Amino acid sequence: MKSKTPNTRTPECEVDSMFIDRWSPRAFLPEPLPDYQVKILFEAARWAPSCFNEQPWLFVYATEPDKREKFLSALVPKNQRWAARCPLLIFVMARKNFEQGGRANRHAPFDTGAAWMSLALQARKLGLYAHAMAGFSQDKAYEILGVSRDDYHIMAAIAVGRKDESADDLPEDILAMEAPNTRKSWSEVATDRFPINEH
Repeated sequence: MKSKTPNTRTPECEVDSMFIDRWSPRAFLPEPLPDYQVKILFEAARWAPSCFNEQPWLFVYATEPDKREKFLSALVPKNQRWAARCPLLIFVMARKNFEQGGRANRHAPFDTGAAWMSLALQARKLGLYAHAMAGFSQDKAYEILGVSRDDYHIMAAIAVGRKDESADDLPEDILAMEAPNTRKSWSEVATDRFPINEH
């Protein structure tokens, strides 16, 4: 059995450990999640902030084997190889227009991202991990979910479950990626110097 994946992340200043502890593994245990944990994840997501309290996100999830197989079929092959073991698969989408008046909501992707992060952090509080994926077929996902491209933007697929510390079932090429990654320095993503384009 392989040793537990070490988290070697080091923050540049004091920050709550929940941010350092959240990462996206690929080794999952296939055991089902209890219904109450699934509900807690979406309860956390629903309290995310949004423009005009529009709450434009929609999480469509699958826990039953036949439904998970349909979700899996939309993922790229490399993601299928590890996500097949996850007991909970999700597609998250953003509603493109405000419900009131039908105007375009340019903030919807931003707000949906906030809801995803709420779900991901709540997963860690439950001893779970959530791995968001950009690697899926948009066409296939729209077909499976039965939603209109005019109404929703499918933002990501998400796999949730308990981490398999042994990682014995991961193919070698995927196992090589099975560790928390690093981040740019905060000074590379935040600045008090503006206008930005002046040198």
